[in-house]
Amino acid sequence: MDIYLKNRHWKFYFLLIAIIIVFGSILYTNNLVGKLANEEVKKIELWAEGMRSLQLNPDQDVSLINRILEQNETIPVILIDDDGNIVDHRNIKLPKRNEDEVLKKKLQNMKDDNHFIEIELVNGKNFIYFDDSSLLKRLAWYPFVQLGAIITFILIAFLAFSYSKSAEQNQVWVGMSKETAHQLGTPISSLMAWMELIKSGEIDPQLSLEMAKDVNRLEVIAERFSKIGSKPVLKFTNILDVLSCSIEYLKKRTSGKVDFNLDSVDVENAVIPLNKELFSWVIENLSKNAVDAMEGKGSLKFLVSNKANQLIIDVSDTGKGIARNQFKTIFKPGFTSKKRGWGLGLSLSKRIIENYHRGKIFVVSSELGSGAVFRIILPLN
Repeated sequence: MDIYLKNRHWKFYFLLIAIIIVFGSILYTNNLVGKLANEEVKKIELWAEGMRSLQLNPDQDVSLINRILEQNETIPVILIDDDGNIVDHRNIKLPKRNEDEVLKKKLQNMKDDNHFIEIELVNGKNFIYFDDSSLLKRLAWYPFVQLGAIITFILIAFLAFSYSKSAEQNQVWVGMSKETAHQLGTPISSLMAWMELIKSGEIDPQLSLEMAKDVNRLEVIAERFSKIGSKPVLKFTNILDVLSCSIEYLKKRTSGKVDFNLDSVDVENAVIPLNKELFSWVIENLSKNAVDAMEGKGSLKFLVSNKANQLIIDVSDTGKGIARNQFKTIFKPGFTSKKRGWGLGLSLSKRIIENYHRGKIFVVSSELGSGAVFRIILPLN
């Protein structure tokens, strides 16, 4: 459990640092854009002053004024008179056709943005309308392009890491399963031989029968592990029968203070594609976790229903419940709230239901101290 809390903290810190970098970059770039915009306004004001001076005193030395006017090579400007007629324009690319229409449209856009400077003349006024330079526009968009690039990089890195981690987990699962199946093979063979000897002697038949059930259970466990890592065969099976068998087996090996209950509501079709051995493993994992959560005393209910071409199984208990922030974490390998245990039961259950049966398993609801409800959804075909 601690390892997942640490991972969650590292993810939070990583995300926080990324957000700080992105917003820091956006603020810094916006600051540069603001300064550059102010500089462009000052250039236009200087350009307007040059135009005013040139028109008020045309006999003066205009070399300095012309130099000032020619310095503007990037900022689009349009000069109009009192009547709204275009007198001059600069740094505006016009097509060979419909120049006047394009220029008027550009002027209207500048008017909409309210970017203009008024020039007082002797016989009236002129107005200089201007727009941001192409450099300023590109710089204004740069933070958003940078943000998109950062998000894309983080997403690709996260997907690559998740895929690598998933592949590594799959290899661990397969290796562990095959080794477990191999290790169980020898004691199972020996137990079967001992069973035959016990049957031939004078011993309580009921004891021999229960021991035979446990030996068969060991065979089932070995078969289950051997199927992890390979595609299991799904056969059309009545799921109510599988649930009944699993519950009956668990009843005799669980505290008598636990009340098992199986019910169904409007189940028109209980026969679905199923691997009986693997699915019963899921039911056993959920049941054992529920019994532990109830500390050997309480009620464990299984409710089966049909909905939208799907079969739904709700498993509810009266145990200590699950914190909402752990609804997804509990299905990860290694997560456990117990002092003993590897934290593999629910992870295996998720793999069996989702990878092998094309279904879903998740926590529907839970409150601390009030039990939990797990839901399994399986396709009917």
